[in-house]
Amino acid sequence: MNKLFLAIVFLAFFMPFYGEALSSSEERALLEQELQELEKQIESIEGDITKTAKEKKTFQNEVFILRSKIKKLDLEIKKSNTIIGDLREQIFDTTNSITKTEVDIVEKRVRLGEVLQRIYQEDQKSIAEIMFTGSELSDFFNNIAALDALSAKNKELLNNIEELSLYLQGQKGALESEKGEEENFVRIQILQKTESQNTKVNTEYLLEVTKGKESEYKKLLANKQAQASEIRSRIFELIGVPKAPTFGEAVEIAQMISNQTGVRAALLLAVLTQESSIGKNVGQCYLTDVNTGDGATVKGTYVRKVMKPTRDVQPFLQITKELGRDPFSTAVSCPIPSVGGYGGAMGPAQFIPSTWIIFKDRIAAIKGTTPDPWDIKDAFLASAVYLGELGATKQTYEYEWCAALSYFSGNCSLRNQVRYEFYGDSVMAIAARYEQDIKTLGGN
Repeated sequence: MNKLFLAIVFLAFFMPFYGEALSSSEERALLEQELQELEKQIESIEGDITKTAKEKKTFQNEVFILRSKIKKLDLEIKKSNTIIGDLREQIFDTTNSITKTEVDIVEKRVRLGEVLQRIYQEDQKSIAEIMFTGSELSDFFNNIAALDALSAKNKELLNNIEELSLYLQGQKGALESEKGEEENFVRIQILQKTESQNTKVNTEYLLEVTKGKESEYKKLLANKQAQASEIRSRIFELIGVPKAPTFGEAVEIAQMISNQTGVRAALLLAVLTQESSIGKNVGQCYLTDVNTGDGATVKGTYVRKVMKPTRDVQPFLQITKELGRDPFSTAVSCPIPSVGGYGGAMGPAQFIPSTWIIFKDRIAAIKGTTPDPWDIKDAFLASAVYLGELGATKQTYEYEWCAALSYFSGNCSLRNQVRYEFYGDSVMAIAARYEQDIKTLGGN
């Protein structure tokens, strides 16, 4: 065996593996600094809003509160943009790391194959052939020693490849987590923009109707006393159900479910409103390929990642089969285009198939028949069962807020509380408005 070849082998194959370079620490530091500054500004505005809300309800105070809310929401959106930008940097770094690791594994496997082939060829030679091939006897012993060393290093290289494979799996898991977090922030940003737009409309309406006069504002306050007939006729804004109930009908369903589960009706209505309104894309896609999870919009446009094939396709096929539904003409949510994650959430409660499977037996035990995620009553019941499991049955602000956050992000860890607090705050604000409407309906 050629000594030069062996030297090249050792240099080429047994250099230590170096992972991908870290992303710019300076850039991350700047992003963190920007986030801290935004959070300080948001906290300051929250203080102003709270202080003003406790003061006498005047026209000037109401306008100040509305304008402060708009400013706060603009800062929240900017904060979300910063976090999304940071997450996309992380995703870019992780993706590059995965690519480099995959290339490194392929190269090492190819080179390992070459080494093993060369060792095999040398092993096929007879002792006499090896002894008389070299010009000196020392060459024979050098080759034997080199072969022994290569054999030992082959095992080491196999271990390195195994370690790289485990590292690769970890990076892929991290990438999926990062993409999921990005999707959460995009969804929150959609909510923030919607709330900001609604607040601007309310401000403009207040200024238009009152013409800036305190006396007109007091008249408006009197007229804003909610009337039960108006509330009863209001269509409850749920997307993805054949016939959306009126608010009065939704309240009746929620109160019935509340009696069964112990979850407050207003909270249940708030969670369903927020979940079904996100993205306005509930029930706008069909699954077409069970192998890839790809599909199409209801208008026929091709869409990737309608459903995660390894997690949700089989549960979805099981659910639709049990309900006698055609899986390829049963609408589910589309993926959010700007994120590239998966869709596949079903009905007004927005359960993904794999999660619905976990809860369906409990729901069936309560109602006595197979539950349907596209049925409004079953969707209410499923959400209540889930929220109850998350602590909402305690009916305190803290527990309900935490349950809503967990419903959205999977848990109420301190990290999620900090990052996704807007979602919990938004649900509780909607719940407070619904609580007043429900009292009006009840004549209280």
